[in-house]
Amino acid sequence: MNNFNNSEKKHIFIIGCKGIPARYGGFETFVENLTKYNDNSNIQYHVACAVDELAEDNYEYVHNDAHCFNIQWRNLGSARAVFYDIDALKWCIDYIKKNNIKNPIIYILACRIGPFISKYRKQLHALGGQLFVNPDGHEWKRSKWSKPVQMYWKLSEKLMVKNADFLICDSQNIESYIKQSYSAYSPKTTFIAYGADVKKSDLADNDEKFLSWLENHGLRAKNYYLVVGRFVPENNYETMIREFMTAKTDKDFVIITDTDGSFYDELKSSTHFDNDKRIKFVGTVYDQQLLKKIREGAYAYLHGHEVGGTNPSLLEALASTRLNLLLDVGFNREVAEEGAIYWSKDKGDLANLISKADDMADDEVNLLSQKARKRIEEYYSWEYIVKNYEKVFL
Repeated sequence: MNNFNNSEKKHIFIIGCKGIPARYGGFETFVENLTKYNDNSNIQYHVACAVDELAEDNYEYVHNDAHCFNIQWRNLGSARAVFYDIDALKWCIDYIKKNNIKNPIIYILACRIGPFISKYRKQLHALGGQLFVNPDGHEWKRSKWSKPVQMYWKLSEKLMVKNADFLICDSQNIESYIKQSYSAYSPKTTFIAYGADVKKSDLADNDEKFLSWLENHGLRAKNYYLVVGRFVPENNYETMIREFMTAKTDKDFVIITDTDGSFYDELKSSTHFDNDKRIKFVGTVYDQQLLKKIREGAYAYLHGHEVGGTNPSLLEALASTRLNLLLDVGFNREVAEEGAIYWSKDKGDLANLISKADDMADDEVNLLSQKARKRIEEYYSWEYIVKNYEKVFL
């Protein structure tokens, strides 16, 4: 094990992602890239990682020069994430004490532990440390939560904002919301976006892996609309499916998502999408190079997210797909600006836009593509994001 307690370095403890190496998830990908692109020798990252069972020989390890430590999930259903954050926070405070680390920062991703945070903030301050928080985006609005859970999330957000020494928002809309909603606490905030991988896929257009994926699902390159994302109602799958079913297009609608749960059956019952051969649920794709190639091979990308901050799947689409049709909300406009075209949830609006998109001239599509890619390269590349984080941490 390397010596991670160099007193000359700035020590950043990250809590709230499931761990690295990242396999999935926005926060996991963020921490993976934050540590991967870190070339500042004055920073030492420590990352909490969730495991089902603690193994004696794999309690701590190194990844991307970050010191990773395992925290065991407690068997508490949906509350396990709350106790994972608390257990990781206790571990960090003990580690800081034992190793006499000066001026540490504990950076907590998301607002899960607000009702418990005050006590730990006091302990951290007594050690000369600071508490940074990423408030994420409107978790209390997500329809998957029951009313009592939504109320807990809202309270937790309020108390995390109140107790944070500094908040890093990955969306300007979220930063405005935090400043306005919690002005009584005079929160100190900054905006640093989420990042995107701007490199093209390693797979060629004629790569066997891509071609066989197309063949398996009865698809042709540049002849399908695409969506990739969490399969939850607030991502507006119902609106996109209903509108696509009435759109005058001979292209397919490819949906890459995990359809476990009752939402799939509810959608089938309400929309009868199974009667439209163009609507294709194709499961998940975890091979990142293949997923990037699928994005590049799409005619256009549909994005219906309306809850949360800067969405990773939107950034990837703007970096990879020539034409992007986005739900017209502040979060999405903030990211894409003039590099996309926008739709509302009004009946017929998206269907008409799809029909128009089908008829768009190549030079018009290319111009939108160039604007989208330029936007990502200038403001959302991981190198740019990581440099901004380093400035804040140091």
